[in-house]
Amino acid sequence: MRVSLPNGSGARKEKRLVYQMEYTFSERAKNLKPSAIREIFKYAADPSVISLSAGNPAPEAFPSEAIAKISSKLLSENPVAALQYSVTEGYPALREHLKDYLKSRHNIGRAFDDLIITSGAQQVMDLATKALCNSGDVILCEAPSFIGSLNSFRSYGVRLRGIPMEEDGIELAALEQALKEEPNARFLYTIPNFQNPSGITMSLEKRRAVYALAKQYNVLILEDNPYGDLRIAGEHIPAIKSMDEDGLVIYAGSFSKVLSPGMRVGYAVAPAPIAQKMIVCKQGEDVHTNIWAQIIADEFLTTCDFDAHLERLRALYRKKARYAMDLLDRYLLPAGVTYTPIEGGLFLWCRLPDGVDMNAFCKEAVLRKVCVVPGVAFLTDESEPCQCFRINFSTPTDEQLAKGIQILGELAREVVATK
Repeated sequence: MRVSLPNGSGARKEKRLVYQMEYTFSERAKNLKPSAIREIFKYAADPSVISLSAGNPAPEAFPSEAIAKISSKLLSENPVAALQYSVTEGYPALREHLKDYLKSRHNIGRAFDDLIITSGAQQVMDLATKALCNSGDVILCEAPSFIGSLNSFRSYGVRLRGIPMEEDGIELAALEQALKEEPNARFLYTIPNFQNPSGITMSLEKRRAVYALAKQYNVLILEDNPYGDLRIAGEHIPAIKSMDEDGLVIYAGSFSKVLSPGMRVGYAVAPAPIAQKMIVCKQGEDVHTNIWAQIIADEFLTTCDFDAHLERLRALYRKKARYAMDLLDRYLLPAGVTYTPIEGGLFLWCRLPDGVDMNAFCKEAVLRKVCVVPGVAFLTDESEPCQCFRINFSTPTDEQLAKGIQILGELAREVVATK
């Protein structure tokens, strides 16, 4: 019950709200916690704070002129197409063009697959879990893993089992042990390319082995690939979905990191029965993904030089990543803080020396006007010890990167000296 009480006497004065009812929340919602990253954004909104915490693309990465031109033409020539309701599966032209693109470039998609357009790749995680999982089921996840997906999984009352990471990807022995011990495991969630947050890329051998284990134990794979087009070093490695001859893999892709996250256009390639059930679930969530954004994405993919655009992004992030790693070498390594070199993506995973309180370090960094993300936010079990924190290098300017990492280095030297 909500009761409005006048704030002082007189008419038309501002009212304050007093809540007198005790609210009871659902089992699904009551134990959910705010995203640690979203909470950190509150501090990062302070213009005096250097944010190394966000996962946003570089501002200069957006093809704003091309998007404005496409949008202007669309709204002047065919506004109803962009402003009317559309079908839940997604804008038909975009679906067909994506199917052709993924098949020709990445060998993704078989006759038994279908493709649906989602509101960002994040919705793929939600729809897959809603369609496949009951409360109490198990989802196997890399540990650490992307906090947004973990929170989406948790919202359905599933139990998460983390599988440790090695330098070349998920630990296979631990994965097989989990598959043996968890008969209610519904799928394995993996980010094989430039994993968020660790930056690790799964080797080709491990991708094949992961697929073989999934087939052996009759468990699905949810392959999340938001950063695959942002490779800045090394050789391309085929997606696990490209190996899928048995209908085991749900593939999640997105335009967020290569076009615009604000447009919220993602997609899933999945065996048709799963895709159809995800479509039914989506109908109850948002009816369909923003149709204007879908048409813009389709026009950009088909009428602009998409390959040249991707190469421009790679050049931009190659420069920024190398600069960030040079700064880490200069300011953090001497204090004993190590990091995982990356071949792509937007993040660097840093490890504090043993004995240093990671959460206290991150809190003190905020007081010194630098935001990073505490590593515990990415764990399947947040009670486990963690010495790591995540840095984003794509969003800040070079000047902000240099100043922020220098401050972190100074803080690291201080805490190590007093350890």
